[in-house]
Order: sequence, then C-alpha cells, then structure tokens
Amino acid sequence: MTKIREVGEAEIPVHSSSDMLLRELDENGIFRLTLNDHARRNALSEEMLDKLAEAFSQAEANSEVRVIILAANGPAFSAGHDLKELTAARESSDQGKTYFSKILSKCSAVMQSIVQHPKPIIAEVTGIATAAGCQLVASCDLAVAAKTARFATPGVHIGLFCSTPMVALSRNVSSKHAMEMLLTGEMVSAEKAEDIGLINKITTNQDLTKQTMDMAKKIASKSTMTLAIGKRAFYEQKEMSLSDAYTYASEVMVENMLKQDAQEGIRAFLEKRPPEWHDA
Repeated sequence: MTKIREVGEAEIPVHSSSDMLLRELDENGIFRLTLNDHARRNALSEEMLDKLAEAFSQAEANSEVRVIILAANGPAFSAGHDLKELTAARESSDQGKTYFSKILSKCSAVMQSIVQHPKPIIAEVTGIATAAGCQLVASCDLAVAAKTARFATPGVHIGLFCSTPMVALSRNVSSKHAMEMLLTGEMVSAEKAEDIGLINKITTNQDLTKQTMDMAKKIASKSTMTLAIGKRAFYEQKEMSLSDAYTYASEVMVENMLKQDAQEGIRAFLEKRPPEWHDA
C-alpha cells in the first residue's frame, strides 16, 4: 500500500482496491474517502465506523488535507447500521445491550467528529442513504447528490425509531419535514431532499464527481485557518441565543482579524492581486 507522508504529521494511506474504506489525497489537498463494502451495502458496521474515525483523525493531523469528500461505491451510499451484526449480539447474556450501547456510542462519536472536524466535509451521494446512512449525509457540512439518490429514516418499519439519525436530521431540515421522514419512514427523492435542505444540489450520475470536485476545489483554494475558524463558529453559534451568538461571533471575528491570512487577504484585495495563504 502506498502512502502520502508529510514529515512530522500523520501518514495517510492511499487505498488498495480491496479495502473497506478507500483513501486518496490529490494535489489540491482534497482527501477522498470512499465507502467500499458492497456486500453489506456500505453499512456502518463496527469495522467501518473504526475506519472512518481513523481516517478523519489522520485528515485532521495532516496539513496537506484541505477538504474531505465522503463518497461510496455501489448502489447504496450507506444502508445504515449492520442489522445482522446487531442481531448476532442478542445471543449475549444481556441480549445485546452492552454491544448496542458500544456501537451507538462509536457511531455518535463519528458523526460528532464530522461536525467538529476543522476541515470541510462534503458528502457525494449516489443510490440510497438510509437510517444511519442518512445521518451520515446530514452530518456532513455540504452534500451533492445524483438524481438517483434517495434518503430515508425507515426504522419505524421494523419497530426501531431512528432516534440517533434524528439528531443530525433535525439540525438540517425543518421540524415538520424531519418528523415526516421519521414517522413515515418513506423514501425521499433527491429533488425533495434538496427542497428541504438535506442536500445542496442535484446533478446527473455522470457529472456527480465533477460537481463535487468543483465545489471541493473552490473551498480548497481558501485559507485552511479561515475555514477552520468559520466552521467551528458556525456550529457553536447555532446552539446559542441571538444575543449570545452575536457576542461570540464578534469575539471570533476579532480573533480572525488578527491572523496572518486575514491581513494578507485584505491587503491582496486592496492591491488587486491573488492572496498568498500561509494557513495561519
């Protein structure tokens, strides 16, 4: 397996075709993660969750990474938790309670790591994204989907309300749209997903990667320091009252104004030239 290495930083392994999670870092600093577990419809199994957690940690530690794209191979982006894996745990003496808690804790940690990650993360969605797979899309900062993509939180069909997917879903779409998906469990088309704000844009299957890459390249051309400050502030202020949000955002902007890249960016704008980012 080949690796991309930056001295003193985390190694980022580039994929071999048999890996469950493919990893590739290009010359623009775009780190592409591709779910590649066809047999299980890219389920968020314990192993997949561990691999995602590891990959996000590596990306955070490596300054070459500027933007992350989360994609998938096969007809499903992700079908959510591996129900066979969960069912097997019922054979334990506590009927699976300890294992269920462990898996949900791992999954919640991965979803939170996406929101808390300093690098922007874009979901590139083909096929279906259901239950925790829909949660994964909703947790990403941005999402681009093919016209064939569909989304659902179908737990009610099997007597299991999608309570953890609900957390990410309810923070991305309105309450009534979220409740409709959660209470009916019905599939939502890419068009409706765009209308309710679950995804940013729709394109053809053929153009999906190009559209996602175009978006990623635009973002990758910005100062990573600025993006990290802005992403953190966006999610922090959402949980505050209006007054507290303005106080907090003002403090963040003062901090940002004192950074080297802010000084360079303003100077470059006034001098009518492209900025030279130092990511500091």
